[in-house]
Amino acid sequence: MSNESNGMRRDELSAFVEATAKEFGIPGVCVGVLMDGQEACASYGVTNLDHPQPVDDHTLFHLASVTKTFTATALMRLVAEGRVELDAPVRRYVPELELADERAAERITVLNLLNHTAGLEWNLVFTADEADTLAGFVAHLPELPLIAPPGTRASYSQAGYNLLGRIIETVTGLPFEKAVDQLLLEPAGLTNTFFDLDEIMVRRFAVGHTPGGHDEQLRPARPWATWRAGARGNNPGGGISSSVSDLLWWARFQLGTGEDVLPAEALRHMTERTVELHAGTLGDGLGIGWFLREVNGVRTIGHGGSGNGQSAELLIVPERDFAVVSLANAGPHGHLFNQAVVRWVLERYLGVVERDPEPVAYDGARAREVAGRYAIDAMNLDIADDGVRLTLAVEIRPEIREAADADMPDDLPPAAIGFLSPDGDEYIVTEGGLTGQRGLFSRDAEGAVVGIDLAGRLFGRVAAAS
Repeated sequence: MSNESNGMRRDELSAFVEATAKEFGIPGVCVGVLMDGQEACASYGVTNLDHPQPVDDHTLFHLASVTKTFTATALMRLVAEGRVELDAPVRRYVPELELADERAAERITVLNLLNHTAGLEWNLVFTADEADTLAGFVAHLPELPLIAPPGTRASYSQAGYNLLGRIIETVTGLPFEKAVDQLLLEPAGLTNTFFDLDEIMVRRFAVGHTPGGHDEQLRPARPWATWRAGARGNNPGGGISSSVSDLLWWARFQLGTGEDVLPAEALRHMTERTVELHAGTLGDGLGIGWFLREVNGVRTIGHGGSGNGQSAELLIVPERDFAVVSLANAGPHGHLFNQAVVRWVLERYLGVVERDPEPVAYDGARAREVAGRYAIDAMNLDIADDGVRLTLAVEIRPEIREAADADMPDDLPPAAIGFLSPDGDEYIVTEGGLTGQRGLFSRDAEGAVVGIDLAGRLFGRVAAAS
């Protein structure tokens, strides 16, 4: 890419980023593109509506679940050094592990945690600082429901990655955050990537924003990084903060510049499919720490994250040595902003076009079959049929919201969904904050609908009250 064309594309990128941020009402955003070894960045808006500073490519954003790519890579360095085995039972490294099912506790492997096939539900939810260490978090794992036997199906689990963090602690003898610094961040040259709030607060950082009050105006989200207590217990799954400049360097690392830290074979292994996914927006399969997705015939790896009023997206195209990063400081529309940016960048820079599939016509019999309540530990998901259309609504469970001592994200009101084929169980959301999200209704051996996948998580069907 010549300097002239790079400048022209940078101008186009800046114009698109600004227009799209205004369209979705995002206070501050930053986007970065890596192509042909060159970088282009575009920023718009401010870090904080109450105390505004301009956003730039060094501004720190909370990355939430993009953290999992760092945790997985640090773990893979231990594998490359022969200190951890992927197929070993987790209890080899965390002998104190107890779960709701003893057989599962015996069988879960390190790889099961890395590719979300451990059968653990999404996460433990605390209403006090009961698990502000990883050891404390692990002590509470017997309270976590199990959704499937280990290795039988994928379901996105924050708890699984937090348990990986405990493995890193026990193997290295260091606190998780310090171990990741030494194993990965320092040798990789990631000088603007942190877990520690003491490091973040002395730099320019973006504050998340959520709508609130009777007028639904955006306001700074509190607390800054997470709405759950026990923050350190959640660091391996979602606690890191970084900037677009460092994330583009992180993409370069994953594309091969990190061979002196992690061998090329190990990096490549992380991008190989370990399990297939069906009908999910996140990807067609899972590698190690990465969602794998084919877009218009082009293979990509990526991960997104959603924190308290902040959204992050990182997508890499290995065969093209290409990457795009998009960070936004408002929810829930930050996710829609990021998706719009990623699609535009793929089309403009690589000629790769992605379009959402169209749902088939409403079918009342099928709608009635799936209508009902589904749940995980922290959220309820309601599928409703009004005789004309099928809708999906998401709420934080009332007992969790009532017990919380901090702001929590708003519930998502009913939004239309539709099936993607006349006789299949795949669906797509066609409006609202989850527009474009795809998933699958699950059935038992007798064919009854018993669950629904949304954003990679399996929500189990809840029996109707008698």
